[in-house]
Amino acid sequence: MKDVNFVVLTGLSGAGKSTVSKVLEDIGYYSVDNLPLAVISKFIEVLFDSNSEIEKASIVVDIRSYPRDEMFNFIKMLKENYGGVILFLEADEDILIRRYKETRRKHPLGEDLVESLREERGLFLNVKEIADIVINTSDMNVHSLYQTVEDYCRRTVHRSISITLQSFGFKYGLPQESDLVFDVRFLKNPYFIESLKLLSGMDTKVKDFVFSDKDTYVYVEKIKDFLGFLIPRYTKEGKKYLTVSVGCTGGRHRSVALVESIYKFLKKDNEDLIFIKHRDIDR
Repeated sequence: MKDVNFVVLTGLSGAGKSTVSKVLEDIGYYSVDNLPLAVISKFIEVLFDSNSEIEKASIVVDIRSYPRDEMFNFIKMLKENYGGVILFLEADEDILIRRYKETRRKHPLGEDLVESLREERGLFLNVKEIADIVINTSDMNVHSLYQTVEDYCRRTVHRSISITLQSFGFKYGLPQESDLVFDVRFLKNPYFIESLKLLSGMDTKVKDFVFSDKDTYVYVEKIKDFLGFLIPRYTKEGKKYLTVSVGCTGGRHRSVALVESIYKFLKKDNEDLIFIKHRDIDR
């Protein structure tokens, strides 16, 4: 069978699939959207035919795809039989409601928007579980979503695993896309130091304060050791994407400082594989 760089784009209505489909087109993917599953099957046959000139392709399979009761098994088949990378997009309910109200579009499942969104989320639970990449677009604008997807696709074509390190604040919620979560709320908090309160973990003064706590060094070394053990084994198993989240109370000081330290450690051997994100640093 012909080798094709193949992405299955799926997820919740209003989460940004149309935008991501355009991103994939811009970076050279042949993108197909809103087709019945039977027609997609025919496209797959053509795509993987030895005479096909298409080397990169993306297919959108979502709640509009018929028949709906076959959607999960179809997506699973694309992953297992054709090596499709499952890219799943989601967003928080209030964000999806706001987006629908702004566009004044009807949800594919019915007139009652809230009920339809919840029904759809339930239908996609199994799909999300087998996804290779899960992106929550709640806090993303079009440009940041574009950049995130472009980075994932461009930098992982010839690599076996891509790692995202992100800081966050527990007060703003746990990042749903996390594979691993480390809690640093037990460390000394710069927030209560007047001269440091308005700074962030990117500032040297805050970093120095955080690492003046001996527990910080011990904890960071344990995290590094754990990741050094785990990442090669994830890679060997075939895992392509890993999201490591480090959280403090507000996501501005301690978590940022530790993510920066872990990033420097990991990028020594994997510089073009490591992504860094400070989710709540500006809140």
